[in-house]
Amino acid sequence: MLDLFADTPPWQEPLAPGATILRRRALANADILMAGIRDVSAQSPFRQMVTPGGYTMSVAMTNCGSVGWATDIHGYVYARLDPQTGRNWPEMPAAFLALAQACAQEAGYEHFQPDACLINRYAPGAKLSLHQDKDEKTLQAPIVSVSLGLPAVFQFGGLKRNDPLQRVLLEHGDVVVWGGESRLFYHGIQPLKEGHHPTTDAFRYNLTFRHT
Repeated sequence: MLDLFADTPPWQEPLAPGATILRRRALANADILMAGIRDVSAQSPFRQMVTPGGYTMSVAMTNCGSVGWATDIHGYVYARLDPQTGRNWPEMPAAFLALAQACAQEAGYEHFQPDACLINRYAPGAKLSLHQDKDEKTLQAPIVSVSLGLPAVFQFGGLKRNDPLQRVLLEHGDVVVWGGESRLFYHGIQPLKEGHHPTTDAFRYNLTFRHT
């Protein structure tokens, strides 16, 4: 496991054209990020959404920002209101925004202005099937994805679902940024294995920043 290198400074690993892994980049921010997750989920609780096909997702989700991503039997949507509470999604914590913008810049994407942060909570066995992030009105901005807690295997493919997959281990504090040529590449998370992490207990959390 890459935690063998936990004491080394953050470093970058190329993943694909336009895609980079910033190893351990969020490690120093982990405590404040987790505090932000607790604040957000106290206002808009985690929930397992139902896809248009009637499938209940194994990953629990919530959002923060001026809009949030949601799904139901009618489709996928970015909306200002949380459909569960009827209130605005919580504001994006300043620490979230600062990290997302810094990571985007370090990966070569200037002036990133995320207006949505999807927060995923993985319990053991939870997964995210291969998909493209294509619900945004503009695809010019990158995706910034922050991993916290238990390690997970990230799958990163190509523009077609059946393109060959790279499988890389993402651990606590790792950040993946992708855009440009790889903005619409298929990606997913393999089922999370059981474990315990001192910061997140039995869970993995993922913050996905987008400009919608």
